[in-house]
Amino acid sequence: MSRRIKRMNPKPRSRDERDESRPFKARTAKKAGPRPGGKPGAKPPRFAAERAERRPPKAEPERAAPEKPAEVLLPTKVQTVKVTADENNMRVDRFLEARFPGLSFSHIQRVVRKGELRVDGKRVDSKDRLEEGQSVRIPPLKLDTPKAVSELSEAAQKTLAALKEMTIYEDDDVLVLNKPFGLAVQGGSGTTRHIDQMLEVMRDSKGQKPRLVHRIDKDTSGCLLIAKTRFAASHLTGAFRSRSARKTYWALVPGLPKPKQGRISTFLAKEESEDDTIMRIAQHGDEGASHAVTYYAVVETAGNKLTWVSLKPVTGRTHQLRAHMEHIGHPIVGDPKYFNIENWQLPGGLQNRLHLLARRIVIPHPRGGFIDATAPLPQHMQQSWNLLGLDASRFDPIENAPEE
Repeated sequence: MSRRIKRMNPKPRSRDERDESRPFKARTAKKAGPRPGGKPGAKPPRFAAERAERRPPKAEPERAAPEKPAEVLLPTKVQTVKVTADENNMRVDRFLEARFPGLSFSHIQRVVRKGELRVDGKRVDSKDRLEEGQSVRIPPLKLDTPKAVSELSEAAQKTLAALKEMTIYEDDDVLVLNKPFGLAVQGGSGTTRHIDQMLEVMRDSKGQKPRLVHRIDKDTSGCLLIAKTRFAASHLTGAFRSRSARKTYWALVPGLPKPKQGRISTFLAKEESEDDTIMRIAQHGDEGASHAVTYYAVVETAGNKLTWVSLKPVTGRTHQLRAHMEHIGHPIVGDPKYFNIENWQLPGGLQNRLHLLARRIVIPHPRGGFIDATAPLPQHMQQSWNLLGLDASRFDPIENAPEE
């Protein structure tokens, strides 16, 4: 389920940096209809408010014909170009890649490292971000021979079909996938198939492929946001940095968290060993420690033995939700890294897989309004919900959680 809805004025946010956990009191909508898509009450906060004036998406306005891309001319001498509005906040290496498809990664890194590329007369790093109006000095470049456009192979067609099967929202700029359990977002040691590699089959006529805007863990299912254009990538990554993206996760945990609604605030740091890498609870000032804040709310319980919780991460640290739920004594069922309750037995019929779903994402659309996408329970979680008698259409109290 997905939709694009009318822009609402966001509430001002403030950040509480206190390293503590404390309960919050959720406000209740006058009418708590089924979630999502139920009729909202009188001026309900957060996601429900954004749905209050839902309307069909506007037709995309007619756009001017794009300028001829710079890559059609081989840069045999030094050029100076201006950063356009669409290129605002783009990384230097992405800027070169977008302007000159076919330019190899190693060549991009080399010209930046040697200082042959300058921004407003200064040396830059490949990860530095550009601003609209800046002058970029581009040295002579050697382009790789562009790949001829050809029909997709049988394997590529299957990959494209798999991506279409995952798609829960798509327009000219944005793609939201329902990433399945067990499929990695990016490559790593021993990983041969992942979303980033699958997106290769969606390269356009200029050689540009859709780009990841954020990541979720391999064993986490649900909403994954993809930018199809560099314009969208710039705006969406900016929304994540400014915390304008609002995410909701569902999880199944043992026991009953107390209080039933609360806030988890800690510092997290990466701890690496030969066999594994996990996030540990750290202290302020520890090397590599980053502040992390999560709101949680109990949605429904199954005999006080297992509880369905809804989670709203304010920050976006690695394994944040998994580490935070373990920290308060309720690790997520099926978590191979953080579930450490001794002698705990998995109830019969439940699969020993991570019960964590990136349920929903609401984020400003680069061209106005909001993207609002919802992912269904994956097969193993749906089976657990059925066995435990949990109602997936139940109203989600995390929607009324306060903002940071």
